[in-house]
Amino acid sequence: MKHLKILSLLLIIAVQSCFSADEEPVSVPSMTGATSKPMVGGANQPNQVWIDLSDIDPVTKEPRQKTNQRTDWDLAFYNGDEFRVVINGSIAMAVAKIPNVTNINAVKSVDVSGLMAAVQVGTFTASNLAYIDNPDGNFLTQTTGITEIKADDIDNAVYLVNMGKALSTATAANGSVSLTGDSRGWKKIQILRSGNGYRLRYANLNDNQYQEQIITKNTDYNFNFFSLEKGQPAQIQPQKDNWDIAFTTFTNEVFTAPQQSAGSYFYADFIITNMISGVGAYQIDIPAGKTLDQVYGDFKLSDIESSRFIFNDHRALGDKWRTTTGVNGPQTYSDRFFVLKDAEGFYYKIRFNAMTKDGVRGYPNFEFQPL
Repeated sequence: MKHLKILSLLLIIAVQSCFSADEEPVSVPSMTGATSKPMVGGANQPNQVWIDLSDIDPVTKEPRQKTNQRTDWDLAFYNGDEFRVVINGSIAMAVAKIPNVTNINAVKSVDVSGLMAAVQVGTFTASNLAYIDNPDGNFLTQTTGITEIKADDIDNAVYLVNMGKALSTATAANGSVSLTGDSRGWKKIQILRSGNGYRLRYANLNDNQYQEQIITKNTDYNFNFFSLEKGQPAQIQPQKDNWDIAFTTFTNEVFTAPQQSAGSYFYADFIITNMISGVGAYQIDIPAGKTLDQVYGDFKLSDIESSRFIFNDHRALGDKWRTTTGVNGPQTYSDRFFVLKDAEGFYYKIRFNAMTKDGVRGYPNFEFQPL
């Protein structure tokens, strides 16, 4: 249970129900707003930060944060009814099915040398989207990345895995970022079902014998995470309804012109929403002649437009809260704020105040108020 909501629920007798897009918003228990300084870690942005807007620390008066280094995990195994696995886009991983192979031990680096040149992020070719997870977060229906894990072992392919990039140790110039270090190399994997869980086989490309790990589903969490590099499970996200937004680097789709995709590209200063648990958000633009302070301050529960919430794309906040170009360099937008519905059906308005500290990227600051 969350401390803030326990206190609030003691003060009122009400039931907050989640509503569909055409129903009217209802009030949340009395809460106070807060300011948050996510611990992204500076210009190298080494951390992913998971935040539940309702879980306020009574001492700091800020929402608690759960952090992990971006390199702490490689694969995430879905704990829902379907059998799906996603890769770690926060370190620019990529993955491709190795054609006509079902025996993982038979694969050697010489067999995939041509494929290795293609399975990359940031090549500015639209075709490389095939090697990453769907950027909008709809992994259950994606045809890219790792396909659905089938019931029959023989139907599950062997994959070539680009392990992405290590964390950078370079010093970035003010206003810039340094997100990627050395290449983390390559692995080969095969994922099968094991009862209501998964059987992961993995190895270095030239290994003659794979290693194996059983992944048991845990429905308290959206995913179980695993580190191929360490050969062990990793604890990454909080329980499935205990986070709303996450600050992370991100593998997104980039465009050179409207409707002209240039494929996958690696983004800094990115925010994803917990779409799987029903979190949605939308942007409020400040009208001409008004200021952010005025419109944000006046915005109330009855002003919510339920039909505008984005529930089918975890990039609802994405990079829309900041800009990295312009005469003033990287900064948050002052012409917008956001409305968010959290994993438990409560509503907030959110404004972003900073993305730098003394000119250094990777120091975001935002504030929010319950509606």
